[in-house]
Formats: sequence, C-alpha cells, structure tokens
Amino acid sequence: MNPLIPSGARAEFIDLDGGRVRVLRGGAVGTGPPVVLLHGGATDNAAISWYRLFAPLGADHHVIAPDMPGFGATSGIDPVGGPGALADFAARVMGELGLAEAVVIGVSMGGDVALNLALRHPRLVRALVLIAPGGLVPLVGNRAVHTAAWLGTRLPDWMLLPAARLANRFVGTALRAVVHDIATLPEEVVAEFRREALRPGAAIGYIRYNQATVGRRGMRNNLLPVVEQITVPALFFHGELDPLVPVEGSRTAAALMPSARLAMVAECGHWAQLEAHDRFVSEVTAFLAGLGERPARPAERPGDSGEDLEGP
Repeated sequence: MNPLIPSGARAEFIDLDGGRVRVLRGGAVGTGPPVVLLHGGATDNAAISWYRLFAPLGADHHVIAPDMPGFGATSGIDPVGGPGALADFAARVMGELGLAEAVVIGVSMGGDVALNLALRHPRLVRALVLIAPGGLVPLVGNRAVHTAAWLGTRLPDWMLLPAARLANRFVGTALRAVVHDIATLPEEVVAEFRREALRPGAAIGYIRYNQATVGRRGMRNNLLPVVEQITVPALFFHGELDPLVPVEGSRTAAALMPSARLAMVAECGHWAQLEAHDRFVSEVTAFLAGLGERPARPAERPGDSGEDLEGP
C-alpha cells in the first residue's frame, strides 16, 4: 500500500542532517503567512495528523508538514529525543526551505515542539496553534503512575522495541484510547495509522521522546514555569474528553501567555483537529485572519543558540 498523501499536498524530500526528510507541501505563496504543521508522537506522521488541513489552508497559505526523525518516511536520521532537540530540527527544516517565519501548528508531541520552537527560535514563529499540546504538566498522572512511566522508559531497547511492535498490532484498541468517537476519523487516516504502526522501527522516535521527557521525579519538559515568555498570538484547541493530555495544562498555559486563548471542544478526544474538523478549520481560519501586522520581534533568547530548555 502506498503512503497516504493528503488532498492538496505533494511529497518532497530534502537532504538534511545526513538523511532524507519527507516534507508534505501544499498551497502557494498567498496573502497569509506560511504554515508549518508538526505532527504528534506514537505512530503518527505528517499525513495522518494533517490529512484534512492542506486543502482548506492551501488557498491562502503555503503549507509545510515534515516527518520528524523516527517517524513516517523520513530516513537516515537517528531520532533526536526531546522537544528542544526536535524544535531545533524543525528550525533547520525551515531554514532549508527558506522560511523566515511561519505560523506553527502542532498537535500533542508536536505542540510541545512548537512551544519549544517559540522559546528557542522566536524569530521563526509568527503565531502558534496548539492542539492538546504536551509539555504542560508536571507529572504523568499521579506520583505512582509517573514512577511507573519513568521505569518503563528506562527499559533497554531490546525490551521496549518488541513490546512496542506487539502493542502496535492492536490498532483499533489504540485509536479508541485516543479519540472519543472513532467514526469521526476518515477511513484513509485509519488505514495509514495501521500501515505506520506496522512499519519496522515505527516506535523509536516516540520512545526517544519519552525517554528524554519523563524524569524520575517529574516531567523534564514542563514549560508552565516559562510559558508566559511566549508573547506571539496563540490558539489552544483541546478536546474536552481528551484521555491522554489533561486539558488543565492548556487552560493554565492560555491564562499565563499574554496573547493566548483556549477553544474547548465538547464531545471530543485527543485528535481534536480530526475529530472536530469543521470547528477546527473555523477557529484556525478566524485566528489566521486576525493576525494582522507582525508585532515587534522579541529579543533573541539563549535557547536560540541551541541551549537546552528542558529540565534535568
């Protein structure tokens, strides 16, 4: 089965970091700023999370969605780990494509990456759309659950990879643990999710992300203490029934950030941009239309030179 290509998109490959990065591109240079889409973790890729978004955004925006190292059709690059390193990778992709700045849209892990991109490379980020973003909780669940999660990330690859391959065979179960109503997902997305889950090495990118972010005593990627430093316009979009990422993180971050607001979606799970597509397009279209002129650029921060903003 051929890899899924969303309507309105085309697949290209760029040479970067010693490997090849698949980039889905659509639309054209229009009246609006470019839009960069950052997919989530687990067995996600750019075609899955953004299957429904190229066509509606492409009329007025150049739309770009890379597969991160360890995901999708990007090859020859070892997974880079946590959201800070992934943000630096996204910055290199943008540089390779000649993008001076863009609106960055990220889901779940990709939302965590987008927040780090805004902190580490503020000149590249015109605005943010954050769908159930990671990086905004101090613990995985309660203390006991967090300790169990941390212990799981400490297992060696020879145990983790076979366990992930076994788990990935139960695609229907995995999807029902993510979305509120699996019937809201396009059949093409479900088929691609199944294909990606069975791809050799499909889990390694997300394993490295979790190993980098789940600390013994807390989340190393918790950005709540610094998120108020992100001053660009931001839209949080979060399903009210999200079983994976607590909505409280989005609510708190939206209150702390000076130019952010939260759109809460009823009867919706974690993949809110797919489950509530019409509402998402409506919110994003209005958000993009309201950006207006670019405000004064923030000063460069130490993270712009590659300093790691993740905790110990």
